[in-house]
Amino acid sequence: MAHAKSHLPTKICKTCERPFTWRKKWERNWDEVRYCSVRCKTQSKRLTD
Repeated sequence: MAHAKSHLPTKICKTCERPFTWRKKWERNWDEVRYCSVRCKTQSKRLTD
């Protein structure tokens, strides 16, 4: 049976400005998560340099 994931918290990625949802691996540091992926994280570093 599939689980409904509509109740999970969401954020907006700082780089691509798309919404992304909570993941189990972000459980401990959800407040510090700013990017939806490693790709967006590296792109933001390239843009600031």
